[in-house]
Amino acid sequence: MLRIAGCAKKLVGTASFETQVPATRVLSRFYHERVVDHYDNPRNVGSFDKNDPTVGTGLVGAPACGDVMKLQIRVDEKTGKITDARFKTFGCGSAIASSSVATEWVKGKLMEEVVTIKNTEIAKHLSLPPVKLHCSMLAEDAIKAAVKDYLAKRGSATAAGTGEKSATA
Repeated sequence: MLRIAGCAKKLVGTASFETQVPATRVLSRFYHERVVDHYDNPRNVGSFDKNDPTVGTGLVGAPACGDVMKLQIRVDEKTGKITDARFKTFGCGSAIASSSVATEWVKGKLMEEVVTIKNTEIAKHLSLPPVKLHCSMLAEDAIKAAVKDYLAKRGSATAAGTGEKSATA
């Protein structure tokens, strides 16, 4: 989050303004209102215990820009539905907004449904410019990684219950 404020200050500092302009006002010129809304009021920030067997954790990053996204899902083992989701993201406003939207979209859905969420849908919803599409790609990858982690935990738990050994990637 600090990255955006710092960027906004840099923009403000180079312009011929006499007074400091709030970062949100500067950002609103460059970002769609949905991005600004999810940046100012991010939904589902936080984390779950990664060792909880009902929690899947996806941790992804983009080396080109330094954005890192952790998205976690909590799954009802009986129904297979995602009951809750949390995220922590270090990155630009588009990365934070993409994480926030992703957590809203996965809640209440089956895992088979959420792995079909495409980065293009997130990008379109947030009206991300082409230079920020990698942020929506991170969100898609984080969702898939969280589901994969949850399924791997279930596979390990099932194998442990039957006395079989399980190899995890």
